Amino acid sequence: MTFSRKLLGLCAAAAICVGTAMPAFAATTLRIGTVLAPDDPMGRGLEKFKSEVEAATKGEVQVQVFHSSQLGDTTEMIDQARAGANVGTVTDVARLSSFVPSLAIMSAPFLFDTYDQADKFALSEEYLAWGDTLKEKSGLVMLASNWYQGPRHALTQKPISGPADLKGVRMRTIGAPIWIETIRAMGAEPTPIAWGEVYSALQMGVIDAAEAQPTAIKGAKLYEVIKHVTKTGHIQLVTALVVSAEAWDQISPENQKIVRDLAVENGRYASQLTIDLGEKALADVAASGVTISETDLAPYKTAVAGVYELLNLNKEVAIVNKVLGR
Repeated sequence: MTFSRKLLGLCAAAAICVGTAMPAFAATTLRIGTVLAPDDPMGRGLEKFKSEVEAATKGEVQVQVFHSSQLGDTTEMIDQARAGANVGTVTDVARLSSFVPSLAIMSAPFLFDTYDQADKFALSEEYLAWGDTLKEKSGLVMLASNWYQGPRHALTQKPISGPADLKGVRMRTIGAPIWIETIRAMGAEPTPIAWGEVYSALQMGVIDAAEAQPTAIKGAKLYEVIKHVTKTGHIQLVTALVVSAEAWDQISPENQKIVRDLAVENGRYASQLTIDLGEKALADVAASGVTISETDLAPYKTAVAGVYELLNLNKEVAIVNKVLGR
């Protein structure tokens, strides 16, 4: 009896040692929210990402997708993730520049001419290094930064032909320095408010204008509360899929690689949807009675030229140009 008890004790101790030495990774759920509608390319991309991640990890990683600000505005979701909540989101990278200032370059005005350029830079060694620093500084993990939402255009109540026409116009924008200074340089008064409040703010005259990509203009029905869309394309909205580091660290290294690879792959899928649906979205907006106008971009490019230096981004511009070979 004494020998049996000793044997059982040794077995238990061995099991404890093995359990201590070998980390166990239980099934993990990633909760990802977006402020956009389910039929937006980002929403469709997230649903495809969910399905493929769950299949590829054999259910060891589950993904829940929440559309239309169900988990809050983008800034609120980022704050929740940083506080340790199991929350992730698709965010413009400029919001992350308060932790890693160099990341602001992804939202710099008139820097990327095509999605392919942004996709190439998002996978460069230099950019990925900034992503690693983001985890250390903020508690956020960037899974992929190639989710393209389209060119941002000016949405106004009156026609505009250049920066002078935007003087005194209160224009909603994202509350990050690169966005604020870009809109200010273009001549308008930058007014950061949550995306979910833009429709009512335009409707009630709290703001005079906004700026948004074609699929979002249609998805949020902003064509009901604005009269003009001027195709300034001042910023190519390239966004990142980020999650809480605390939730991420519960996933095994093997499954982390699967999730990252699928985040990049589905970022390209969602981005192609953005490109394919963008012109149709603008056509639908025009059919509603909104005037869609082309414009000479030269005056806008001249107006925003000083933004890079103002925000100390000249070094990052040089890195982008080097990666793109231009």
